[in-house]
Amino acid sequence: MKFFEFNQRLNLNLQKVLDNAKCLFETDADKDKIWDIYLSSFPSGANPLYRVRSTHDCSCCRHFMKQIGHVVWIDNDLNVRSIFEFDANSPDYQPVIDKIAEYVKSCNIIGRFLTSSNTIGTQKNLEVLDDGTITTYNHFYVNISSSNVFCRGHNDVLNAMRSDYNTTFGVFQRSLETISLEAVDTVLELIDSNSLYRGAEFKTMISTFRKHKIAYDALNDELKPIYCWKNLESVGQTVGRIKNHAIGTLLVDITDGEELDTAVRKFESVVAPVNYKRPDKVFTQRMLDDAKKTIESLGYIDSLPRRFATIDDVAVNNVLYVNRNVKKDAATSVFDDLSKEAKTKPLKFSRVQEIDVESFVNNVLPHAKDLELYLESRHSPNLMSLIAPVNPDAPTMFKWNNGFSWAYTGNVTDSDIRENVKNAGGKVDGALRFSIQWNDGIIHDGNDLDAHCITPEREHIFYGHKYSRCGALDVDIIHPRPQVPAVENIVFSPKRDMSPGIYQFYVNVYSYRCGASGFRAEIEADGVVHRYDYSMDVDRSGRDIRVASVTLNRDGTFDIEDELNSSVSSAEMWGIKSNQFVPVSAVMYSPNYWDEQQGVGNKHYFFFLQNCVNPDQPNGFYNEFLKDSLMKHRRVFEALGGKMSVEQTDNQLSGLGFSSTKHDSIIVKVKGSVEQIMKVLV
Repeated sequence: MKFFEFNQRLNLNLQKVLDNAKCLFETDADKDKIWDIYLSSFPSGANPLYRVRSTHDCSCCRHFMKQIGHVVWIDNDLNVRSIFEFDANSPDYQPVIDKIAEYVKSCNIIGRFLTSSNTIGTQKNLEVLDDGTITTYNHFYVNISSSNVFCRGHNDVLNAMRSDYNTTFGVFQRSLETISLEAVDTVLELIDSNSLYRGAEFKTMISTFRKHKIAYDALNDELKPIYCWKNLESVGQTVGRIKNHAIGTLLVDITDGEELDTAVRKFESVVAPVNYKRPDKVFTQRMLDDAKKTIESLGYIDSLPRRFATIDDVAVNNVLYVNRNVKKDAATSVFDDLSKEAKTKPLKFSRVQEIDVESFVNNVLPHAKDLELYLESRHSPNLMSLIAPVNPDAPTMFKWNNGFSWAYTGNVTDSDIRENVKNAGGKVDGALRFSIQWNDGIIHDGNDLDAHCITPEREHIFYGHKYSRCGALDVDIIHPRPQVPAVENIVFSPKRDMSPGIYQFYVNVYSYRCGASGFRAEIEADGVVHRYDYSMDVDRSGRDIRVASVTLNRDGTFDIEDELNSSVSSAEMWGIKSNQFVPVSAVMYSPNYWDEQQGVGNKHYFFFLQNCVNPDQPNGFYNEFLKDSLMKHRRVFEALGGKMSVEQTDNQLSGLGFSSTKHDSIIVKVKGSVEQIMKVLV
């Protein structure tokens, strides 16, 4: 067979490949090695010497092999095929292309093959000999008619296209590897039940991805990358880069075990309007059905209803202290009502005995006839309630041997200034806090006001020096936005790092922009809040308006000297005023440490208070309480814990709780043979 006929067969094969496969791919084959295989694989006598080189040792053909010899395609059965894999119908050329195909197919695909020319190679050239004879030399030459291979443009354009294609391949394979089929099915169920905001927009994308995920997971590791290359053109960037979409982030979060409602909220915060809020826990019907089967099979149906616990629910051996003489407040006179509203000045305690909580439990409580706890505003995050099963004979769902749980709250109402400082990223739980707020009226106030403090060491905390040895300005607003209150905040923490002496707080009008709303301020010291209202026009730039001076005494107490008119607030927490002693009705460990159980999670110390009533709807239980056998249904149980109402009871056990993992303290008044005031270190 002549070379010209062999090359025609190569062209015909390539056209068939392009008609069926559409895409061609490059491998990491050594291009010089391909040329060496080509020359060395001819049968004896089929590549004779021509002048000084063998007949087929041609620079044009060598260049052709370097351009396209390493190229492959993928058939429908995921077999990698060389473009030289065809019937040459020649004993001379068949062993040559078989050897080339064998080598190239053993190499790895590294990307898409693209070319800026619709022809590759040199079809022929002519040589005029000395006697005038013209000799024609034929070379490797192919036509590239497919638009998926031939692309007009410079090399930098083609390189950008190759890079983009390779990026999509990487994301597609990582998505197939890292996103679980369970996550895909969960999101599709949410979409079908209309439980995912704008979810219908993504259904086709996820359904397509699911089809490829099932096919991909069924393959061995060797075929998986080949599958991705084969299907990359058909899936396109939408499915190929699903992991980079908002819906892909949701799929990854669910795969990684993120709680479903948290993952959905993160997704919806990206695709939803700013004011979109999800009201409910998220779970699918399939999850609910599976969880119901488990609950029924384990006999936990009667364990789900919950109510507030009373002292009569708790076995006597699990009560560390009880005062059954504590009665609900029966005050009916107008004087009793007014007494509740009277302002309370915080007490100062010096020279009190300090005792660790276990010593207090073991050595003091057994002899106590009466116990009172000094309730401070800072205790609001410690408010808690003990929760009991409605059916006391129902089996426990929890890791411990009883059906009791507990619920803390953080929902004590903050002042709007305190809340706005938190929303702006400021810290509000320091030993001493100075916050200011303006631009909180209907009319926009664009003034730039600055919070300042002079410390006892004469350090000046303000926008130009935000950090001192023990305090910091952590919120600094320069340009108030319309309808958004502006705040600034200076906070000191902890008290042990603060120097005794006077801390002077004032407001500087850095830039007066005709705002007329004045400002409000708060100073919070040891949980007591002093509020200030400067309702006048600040009238000019550069003006200093002094608010108050706070003295930290050497005994650790604060004294506040107001320079603006102020009001002192004592927060009401679950029906009890702070900054006063409150009778304790009972003391006990958390239920996971009842009956001398040890090591079932953190130990908590509960101090239940007279007239303390939880106004919220707490969770009946939390996932971290559940037995391991129920955790596979954690999303449904999380929804159940928040969905099922906790029944109200008379004389509910609510008060303060303290975890053994967090250091805290309380002041208590203990009456036994003598009356003592103690500081219990929890």
